[in-house]
Amino acid sequence: MSTKERYSQDELRKANPMFSRVRATIESAFYGNNVHEVTSVAEAYNLAKKQSGVIVTDLPILHTKELGLPQGATQLVYNHGKILGRTASARHFTDDPKEDAEALAGNLREDIYAGHNQKYLKATVLVGLDPSFTVKAHVMMPEDQAFNLLSYILNFHFFDDEAEKMFKKSKFYDEPDIYFYFDPNVTDPDYPKGLGVFDAPHNCAAVFNLRYFGELKKGTLTLAWAIAHRHGYTACHGGEKSFHFTDKDDKVFAFYGLSGSGKSTLTHEMYDGKYDITVLHDDAFIISREDGSSVALEPSYFDKTHDYPAGHHETKYYTTIMNCDVTLDSNGKKVIVTEDLRNNNGRVIKTRYTSPHRVDFEKAPITALFWIMKDGSLPPLLKVDDPVLATTMGCTLATKRTSAENLPKGFDMNTLVIEPFADPFRAYPVSGDYRDFKELFTKRVASCYILNTDAFMGKDVPKEVTKKIIEDLANGSITDKDFKPFGNFKGVSYLPIDGYEVHLEDPEYQKTLARRMQDRLDWLNKYDEEHPTQKIQDEAKETLEGIIKELS
Repeated sequence: MSTKERYSQDELRKANPMFSRVRATIESAFYGNNVHEVTSVAEAYNLAKKQSGVIVTDLPILHTKELGLPQGATQLVYNHGKILGRTASARHFTDDPKEDAEALAGNLREDIYAGHNQKYLKATVLVGLDPSFTVKAHVMMPEDQAFNLLSYILNFHFFDDEAEKMFKKSKFYDEPDIYFYFDPNVTDPDYPKGLGVFDAPHNCAAVFNLRYFGELKKGTLTLAWAIAHRHGYTACHGGEKSFHFTDKDDKVFAFYGLSGSGKSTLTHEMYDGKYDITVLHDDAFIISREDGSSVALEPSYFDKTHDYPAGHHETKYYTTIMNCDVTLDSNGKKVIVTEDLRNNNGRVIKTRYTSPHRVDFEKAPITALFWIMKDGSLPPLLKVDDPVLATTMGCTLATKRTSAENLPKGFDMNTLVIEPFADPFRAYPVSGDYRDFKELFTKRVASCYILNTDAFMGKDVPKEVTKKIIEDLANGSITDKDFKPFGNFKGVSYLPIDGYEVHLEDPEYQKTLARRMQDRLDWLNKYDEEHPTQKIQDEAKETLEGIIKELS
């Protein structure tokens, strides 16, 4: 069994490294006499169906038997208020040197006590879908959150008989199970906009006064990614697909970008069936730094409904739907308006069956990593051969925020921001990811590409251009000889594309590129100032300083 839930008598000591003050507070709550354990997906569905305010549509759920749902189950909708995305500012990590860990533990105890008159539900799932990496996660929430519980169970792998068989033969990691406490009904007076207490070294978290499902999903992944990071894996917030060939080696491509960058589009593109393609996942997976293989962490997809207009074939695979309009069709049936009419960021748990060529484990080693940028100074495709620069560009991935996040009022959505490795859910220093990803470029000898999916010097880069680039890299139509040197920068080249000419001799372009590189350097310097004990590797700043000097 991969992680640990039970302990022998001699392990029940305060000194046991698997225990902590925060973990003790969270786990203890799971055993209260006000907590009911949900023992099947069908039970979770029936509870969610009865939750006040849930809309039972007339849209059937496919593959109910395989999902463990009742026969005839239909898609469920539940709508929220103003908050329609993740609230990153609510997260507090107990091992962060800037935090008062004792004060957080005190708030946690008080907030859990504040809910003691409520009745709760709990359930168990697996995170990680292969015996090489799977961890058990326990979740608990008020019974009026049955819809969120069902969504959680469908998003991960419910701990049923099949899951138990896999878990029993899984690789052992000397780690305790994950425990996640979730209570949107309790507001901490010290944190009126929400509170998330994360004790990642001890695999537990608690979230209060935040009802958005993304807090549950990404909170659990935060803990699972941290476990993977500690045990020889690179944690990936992105998508991965594989092109399988009979006359040459497979191509395994991983795409990294925030919601809305195009990573899901690129991951799921099938190119009209011209190739033998398998999809690992479009949001959460890990790569072994030892052998380059990959493991998906979730069976389902948490997608934007807006991307699939009414009648789109993918809407057939919806299960639970959040923040979405419901109306009546011409036959008087309750149906959904998938586009963002009621609000932005309508979301859905979509089953794995939307991907006909889905896999949970990819044995073939990673071939290439793609940093998806929204940086107008970069052409549609760059190739970076220098492992230090390749890692540095991932560490300073430039992008834009999206409606999937609960941002401060007045935030300019066009602002260019840096999000290291496209992962805002990291529970350890960025330097850890820097080291992990660099190993993929050195030890695993993976290629590095940068995709700009926004605009290049004012000209939009449509998704058709990007998808064609990926296809041609996979089938060999684009080879190293097709790239041209990107100025005098060692180990950097670009792919010439009609309409996106690169004029590095143009002083104005040089200034624009220099400013963007300076933005990256400024971010690194600021990060080091704010994290004096967790600085990013010096070589990252040194390589950017060299580029800026060259441009100047």
